Amino acid sequence: MQVKRQNMSILVDDNAMRIYLVSPDKVGKYPGILFYSDIYQLGSPITRLADHLAGYGFVVAAPEIYHRQLPIGTVIEPTDLGKIQGNEAARKTATSEFDTDANAVIDFLSKHEGVASQPIGVMGFCIGGHLACRAALNPLVKASVCVYPTGIHSGKLGKEKADTLTRLSEIQGELFLIFGTLDPHVPEEGRVIIKQALEKAKIRHKIREYKANHTFMRDDGYRFDPVATDHAMQEIISFLQSKLVNLTMAY
Repeated sequence: MQVKRQNMSILVDDNAMRIYLVSPDKVGKYPGILFYSDIYQLGSPITRLADHLAGYGFVVAAPEIYHRQLPIGTVIEPTDLGKIQGNEAARKTATSEFDTDANAVIDFLSKHEGVASQPIGVMGFCIGGHLACRAALNPLVKASVCVYPTGIHSGKLGKEKADTLTRLSEIQGELFLIFGTLDPHVPEEGRVIIKQALEKAKIRHKIREYKANHTFMRDDGYRFDPVATDHAMQEIISFLQSKLVNLTMAY
């Protein structure tokens, strides 16, 4: 279905956080999705993915993850300099601040007129995949998609080492993790650590591995894999629909 797009902001810790909000053009009540970018924030490769997802019947809210560090509307270029800028902004953001932002967007979605108030889903890429895992600690989140999530196995996220692995048992929903087997940022040993931690915590989850590199779903880079992207999106949409649409009808 067609979608409508808008930019808005909410206040979080007295900072305006921009949200790119995209939803089905047809009036109705749809599941809400907190949608995290990678370190480059809300450039067109990310907003195109958000638009695509919304067209399948979701209200998608994508926040600027570095709203405390960078001016509103900052899109970081995916270059060597951009990588430094994105990683530096992450380094200056506390894990607790990322958590506060997640809860603020979840609260915004749960009160939005176009959103069936419960349950909420989350999706994210790279650092956003890690943030999507942490957002799943919120009990309103029933489905979370973590696409090539960085730092879960190592604890690397913001200012301090993140305690994501040790808190997995708090998750009440289900996780869907997508990895590229050629990804140097989440190598095989890192994937094994995550898998073992999920099993130990008895968290409902599914894992899909593609023979692809890191950021294989960004359509502006040399690592883009169209076939893997198409397959991954269909699996993601199917997962979110199965976990959220039926539950939404029950509320």
